[in-house]
Amino acid sequence: MRKVFTLIVVSAIALSFSVAGAEGMLNGAGASFPYPVYSAWAYAYNKATGVKLNYQSIGSGGGIRQITSRTVDFGASDAPLPPEQLNKDNLLQFPAVMGGVVLVVNIPEVKAGVLKLDSEAVCKVYLGDIKYWDDKKIKELNPQMHLPHNEISVVHRSDGSGTTAIFTNYLSGACADWKTRVGAGTSVKWPVGIGGKGNEGVANYVKRAQYSIGYVEFAYAEQNKLAYTLLKNPAGRFIAPSFDTFEDAAATGDFNPKNHFNLWLVNAPGKNAWPIAGATFILLAKEKKDSNIRTVKFYDWAFKNGDNKAKELIYVPLPKSLKEKIRAYWKANGIH
Repeated sequence: MRKVFTLIVVSAIALSFSVAGAEGMLNGAGASFPYPVYSAWAYAYNKATGVKLNYQSIGSGGGIRQITSRTVDFGASDAPLPPEQLNKDNLLQFPAVMGGVVLVVNIPEVKAGVLKLDSEAVCKVYLGDIKYWDDKKIKELNPQMHLPHNEISVVHRSDGSGTTAIFTNYLSGACADWKTRVGAGTSVKWPVGIGGKGNEGVANYVKRAQYSIGYVEFAYAEQNKLAYTLLKNPAGRFIAPSFDTFEDAAATGDFNPKNHFNLWLVNAPGKNAWPIAGATFILLAKEKKDSNIRTVKFYDWAFKNGDNKAKELIYVPLPKSLKEKIRAYWKANGIH
């Protein structure tokens, strides 16, 4: 696995940088999934241009609500909105970066990348059908491990969340019981567990509670030194989350500007593909030409200058061909 570098993450929910340039300040809100990389990009952009960015990590549901009500310059969502919803709310959408959602556990003596799970086991844990760590199903996947007879403390998101949308789409695609009983979306009716707000909240719960399991964006697992699990992918291999396995999943994506890049990357067929990957998206109000131009300038700068920082933080930069599709999409919609 590629070496994970120290994350540059600001602890405050709102990012604000001190020197405002002639173009003023950009205000965005939404997904916590890309918060570490957006914070790093914003810091570098402020130093390079004098423009400051205020981004509130409030979850994808909040980001969608705020851009729909026109209270921010841009919204951010890990759940791509379908074309019919974008057209109804007069919105545009494009991907900004890709990453992975990982399962993290807090079991004494269990280190990162040791515990093996498959989609059936994860599904049954989150349905409440598997209640203890030494359940037969988990033991079958980990025959060499001593698993404790302790009740599993299930942690999930409490807010509307694109990370949840990615995770529940993964479960719905791999587990018929989940699709029938719960389904997928930014918010679902969880059968069991306790909710944490944001990736930050879930990470903190798992960090504090022994015998817990949760799902977070990989950067949050690394930042909090949480033990991530291996996952069995559709190719039948137990895969560790890493830049390379996220990239393998991203390589299968066929993003189409004609449907506003609406695409999920879960359960990708690649041999080494991490099964819970996803892009994160930026939402713009069509009529807000001035702020759209300023937002696009920031993301165009990040596309040109931010790939190394994205990789350092274990996000997958967009392929060059996709960046060109996005630039053409901006131009076609009068943002240039």
